[in-house]
Amino acid sequence: MSNYLYVVKKLNFSKFDSKMLRAGYKVCGPKSLFLKPYASSFELSAHYVSANTAANVQNLPRLPVPKLSDTLDKYLKTVRPHLNDTEFSQTTKLVKSFESGEGKQLQSLLESRAEKHLNWLEEWWLNTAYLEYRDPVVVYSSPGLVFPFRKFNNQNDQLQYAAKTLLAVLEYKALIDGNKIPVEMMGKNPLDMSQYRKIFGTCRIPGEKRDKLSYNDSKYVTVIHNNHIFHLDLWGEDGVRLNEDQIKDQLKKVMKLSETATDKGIGILTSENRDTWAKAYNILIKDNLNRESLADIEKSLAVLCLDAPVDLWKCPDKNARQNLAAAQTIHGGGSNSNGCNRWFDKTVQFIVGADGITGLTYEHSPAEGQPIAVLTDYIIQYIEQDKKSPTQSARPKEPVLLKFAMNNEVSEMINNAKTNLNRLADNLELNCFTYDKYGKNFIKTQKMSPDSYLQMAMQYAFYRLHQTPGAHYESAATRMYVGGRTETIRSCSIESIEFAKTMLNAQSSPKEKIQAMKNAINAHKNYTVQALQGYGVDRHLLGLKLTALENGIEVPKLYSDAGYIKSAHMRISTSQVACKCDGFMCYGPLVANGYATCYNPRDNDVNFATSSFASNTETDCSKYRTALEQSLQDMHDVLLQNTQSKL
Repeated sequence: MSNYLYVVKKLNFSKFDSKMLRAGYKVCGPKSLFLKPYASSFELSAHYVSANTAANVQNLPRLPVPKLSDTLDKYLKTVRPHLNDTEFSQTTKLVKSFESGEGKQLQSLLESRAEKHLNWLEEWWLNTAYLEYRDPVVVYSSPGLVFPFRKFNNQNDQLQYAAKTLLAVLEYKALIDGNKIPVEMMGKNPLDMSQYRKIFGTCRIPGEKRDKLSYNDSKYVTVIHNNHIFHLDLWGEDGVRLNEDQIKDQLKKVMKLSETATDKGIGILTSENRDTWAKAYNILIKDNLNRESLADIEKSLAVLCLDAPVDLWKCPDKNARQNLAAAQTIHGGGSNSNGCNRWFDKTVQFIVGADGITGLTYEHSPAEGQPIAVLTDYIIQYIEQDKKSPTQSARPKEPVLLKFAMNNEVSEMINNAKTNLNRLADNLELNCFTYDKYGKNFIKTQKMSPDSYLQMAMQYAFYRLHQTPGAHYESAATRMYVGGRTETIRSCSIESIEFAKTMLNAQSSPKEKIQAMKNAINAHKNYTVQALQGYGVDRHLLGLKLTALENGIEVPKLYSDAGYIKSAHMRISTSQVACKCDGFMCYGPLVANGYATCYNPRDNDVNFATSSFASNTETDCSKYRTALEQSLQDMHDVLLQNTQSKL
């Protein structure tokens, strides 16, 4: 028996990473992953190399290292709105000193690293942004995605929908495994598709100081109901996949076996601070039963959460339903609702609530939001088409309740986790809504970029509310490069602040307002293009800082300067996650006194999910929503006024 974990099918490669091979790794399987010797699963941690990056099967270009002078010039422009004249003068001197001094050495070392890696940032980013981040993944990292609402009249309706969801997942995974997902393009550039291969079978494993990811290609899912956790095979003993009715019958058995909720649901521990969870995990795995049950969850394709009702249809309107659903997908409503009915370490958890809340929660480390949004549209379309299963197993396997042995210390940790999750849930203020006055079609008639337009509406809203520039993060996908993840679009600019001031100035003419709007939108669009091509500010500066840390060099003063601190304190955290269905993604703010704004622009409306922290006196989610809606209306009206004046 080999000491390496293999999967079926071996690929041929033109190139291996010689260091990995010398270290005793082998390249295995259709996922083309480097595996640790004697590993019992794929361990994706500090030595993680993605399938695409390992072999660069799409022959994509490497992530570039921008010129130091270009990044610093751009940096000075982005910090200007946040500094007074004295501060800006000091920052400018510091930047020039950095450029001619220590920056040169760090740039040279970073360029050397880039020569040895197909993507110089990938491993660093996975570790620093995710696996070494110690706050709970709940609220602070993992987004929720709300599907269109359903009306389930009874348990049968709920389980039928759940069964269809699982079948859609299997169909979609088959497309991924068969390389049948169309390669996405940005203009003429193909995008890295490796994130799609990390959606299913992936789980985050807690560790002290740094977590790891494990990947497994299995044929079962984890089902959680009333906080009890089950193993559910989707193929029978005869090797044939179950059909919809058979999956529904298995889910009925799960519910029958877990009619009473347990107050010792171990899933709540995954909502904890990562070091706290790691401590509990290490206690648990000392017991063989616990170790086997934990491994079973980690190796499953995905998690299905069969949730208790939350009075969805007693909500007075769609807005209230959206807020309730967002809370359920982000944190489960706390320990007294469905917060214990989760396994937050799993990359994808599908949620099917008894009264019609459906959606998913996803652990962010393996993939960005867009592949998840594409999956969402596929699932919704599959369910609406009401496809019939092509197979029927003659011998379905019975669902298995996973058991855990808990001592007093772990029981106390579960109680503490409940308290901490409730505190998180209570502190997250949500205001999710559909802006239905217009959508991207109107914006396009004005020959403007819908994304840049909406970003400037957020800048305008923040400024009108707080009378100060808001450092503003927008995610830009760098998937045109092998192993690409994201770059920051710094949406707050000299032009965006001038636009906000012009709009708020009663003496400004419509012509002046429109010109300021166009200037701000064009500035944002130009920065976006650069960020998509890997020429933003933030990832390069991060790379230089990590280069210093890795080489025992003192971190430059640039990183403790007011310019860096203020411009990187992202009070507005945003992301466009576009799905065709009437759904939306939602998440928590990046900073204590900030707002999150995720948005799904559709032809004639825009779904917004905004959030802030209730404990912070500087922010108010309802006021931010009002300001955003008013800003969108102002922009529309001044454009319409200009159009009419030309007639």
